[in-house]
Amino acid sequence: MLDAEKLPPNQPRNSWQEAAGDAAMTSTSGVLAQRSQSKTANRVLFIVENLPVPFDRRVWSEATTLRSAGYEVSVICPQRDNYSAKYEVLEGIHIYRHPLPEASRKIGYLWEYANALFWQFTISAKIYRERGFDIIHACNPPDLIFLVGAFWKFLFGVKFVFDHHDLNPELFEAKFGRRGILWRVLVWLERLTFGIADISIATNDSFRRVAIQRGMMRPERVFTVRSGPNLSRIKELPPDSRWKKGKPYLVAYIGVIGEQEGMDLLLASVDYIVNTRGRKDVQFVIMGSGPSLSATIQQAADMGLNEWMEFPGRVDDKTLFTVLSTAEVCVNPDRPNQMNDKSTMNKIMEYMALGRPIVQYDLTEGRVSAQNASLYARNTDHSDFGDKILDLLDDPDRRATMAAEGRRRVSQELSWPHEAPKLLHAYQSLSAARNC
Repeated sequence: MLDAEKLPPNQPRNSWQEAAGDAAMTSTSGVLAQRSQSKTANRVLFIVENLPVPFDRRVWSEATTLRSAGYEVSVICPQRDNYSAKYEVLEGIHIYRHPLPEASRKIGYLWEYANALFWQFTISAKIYRERGFDIIHACNPPDLIFLVGAFWKFLFGVKFVFDHHDLNPELFEAKFGRRGILWRVLVWLERLTFGIADISIATNDSFRRVAIQRGMMRPERVFTVRSGPNLSRIKELPPDSRWKKGKPYLVAYIGVIGEQEGMDLLLASVDYIVNTRGRKDVQFVIMGSGPSLSATIQQAADMGLNEWMEFPGRVDDKTLFTVLSTAEVCVNPDRPNQMNDKSTMNKIMEYMALGRPIVQYDLTEGRVSAQNASLYARNTDHSDFGDKILDLLDDPDRRATMAAEGRRRVSQELSWPHEAPKLLHAYQSLSAARNC
């Protein structure tokens, strides 16, 4: 969605950014010291299908962490938007991009996946010939990259790491409202992926339980590495009142605009705030793009909400952080379902890092992440969601308390410097297994 960038060398960091780096320095340096004693630097090949790199923030954080620890890192990913170069080296990481058609129908997915597998096999062979790799780090979706991993593992002894980003069976059920034969195929592909994996990396403990229970992996082979925000990228900027359109308050959203993201629920909450509660003093800015963007914009117009809603689409980092820094409250209207209940949402972390109180539905991992930095509406109750937004707008002291709690949790517990040692520990276990 947004380009990954670091602070300029001379730009001062916020105190909470400093705290995060200092808190994790000791544990990270210990693992790095261990890594530096290794005589042979392992070579890692990341394979990512659904997003380009460095646009995929989690993958980029993992790749740069491994590179800093002495690993040689290559990445295979799709070309998309501003990331069109077929090959480039960024921060010492070799990035290979391939064309990939985006599917919107079931038959289109078959073509997309076949195309991706062709390029993943072709480019991995090129990389193996030119520089080699000892580990394939596969990032789903989809759960088909194990086919590439199995080829290199069983014929050439390459280790296979499964980085579990999405619950594809739950995603299918959320999109189509049923299970059926395709759902069972997705469960089967997920099981094969876990079966091939030497280790699995889970984005939270809910995913870890899936790996152990449904994926039948041994607990000692599953490592939780959360998608912590990189505080060198997230910058609080001066508020810009122009985004409020002359109103006292701003509520912001950043993320995918899709059905499972609960855009219809959010529109219902805005309608409730404006027309039922009679609050004409709140502006909503919905940032991001996705399959439901056009339909959501049209629905907002049909409901007569244009005066109170703006949809700038996909935005750059400066715009994103300006809007979030201007907002009094940020929202996460993700529709309650098994996928969203078990998933950690990056937008929650970014809201907290910028000290913005949150309103969301009461989902398991949403509560694990935000804790007291958020209010939790009754699931699918759009009026309760709207009431909680207004409760926060009308209580600046409570907003300040929640903002401080969000920043504290990110800086002391959730930011990427706290997760990097966990990733390196997982890789150390992989190296130990190889040397046995």
